[in-house]
Amino acid sequence: MRAKAGSIYGSEGETGSAPTTFSVNGHVLNAPRAVPGLYLVATPIGNLSDITLRALETLAGVDLIACEDTRITHRLTERYLIAAQLTPYHEHNAATARPKILEKLAQGASVALVSDAGTPLISDPGYKLVREACAAGHSVIAVPGASSVLTALSVAALPTDRFFFEGFLPSKRTARRARLAELARIDATLVVFESGNRVQDTLADLADIMGAREAAICRELTKLHEEITRATIADLARGADKHETRGEFVLVIGPPAAGARLMAENELDDVLRSLLKRDSVKDAVAHAVEVSGRPRREVYARALELAKEGRSSHGED
Repeated sequence: MRAKAGSIYGSEGETGSAPTTFSVNGHVLNAPRAVPGLYLVATPIGNLSDITLRALETLAGVDLIACEDTRITHRLTERYLIAAQLTPYHEHNAATARPKILEKLAQGASVALVSDAGTPLISDPGYKLVREACAAGHSVIAVPGASSVLTALSVAALPTDRFFFEGFLPSKRTARRARLAELARIDATLVVFESGNRVQDTLADLADIMGAREAAICRELTKLHEEITRATIADLARGADKHETRGEFVLVIGPPAAGARLMAENELDDVLRSLLKRDSVKDAVAHAVEVSGRPRREVYARALELAKEGRSSHGED
């Protein structure tokens, strides 16, 4: 029998410590007992074959695997015949689960932390556990592997020498547009996560604020229905109603063009007209100042003129 979580254990072959195993393509392999510590193990983002041998050895050799959803992680351990003890650790139970995991570490156990997909701590609550484990003097060991951020960057055909990972944007439109206006000023490729039910709205907002930039929509990376669509943001937004919205999305947005910090007057007018269709003058000006680099007084004056023209064209006084 393998050691229970919380026990003191030694290396493979030590008296009272049975070897652990995992299976790859029908071949059963021995895994060394993991030395005490917290292991941050990257798991596949879609295709279950995208896991390293070191990750399999670690998952087979630890006493406990802490995971976001035990059902999802069980599919992985079942695929590789890993007899693992799983415990849930996610944003809703972290406050109560974290002390229990730290107690296990204090007793000399080895614990692997995994997310549902990809590298732990990327858009999940694991960093608090890592901080407290480090503060308590426990070893923290990274077992690197798949990451949807890096996978999307590698296939987007956009500059990768400098990038900014935003994670998920705000779900509310006003907050999302305000954040996109801030992101527009960053001189780097942007990487954004988005859900299928919001991706069309996000593309419309991106078109208003960064429409001329090149971008890529990466859907269902490494899975059976993987799809990469590359074009300008404006073109992607125009065809948004034709995109499949099921699945998981990573949006990669190219950096602003060189010398694009000061927006041309005709471009500013286009941005303001688009914003004024949806936003108040105040909000439109705030967003336009962020993306254009032009003085607020100038943008405000132009917004008033365009708003007046818009009312006149609709027959209003």
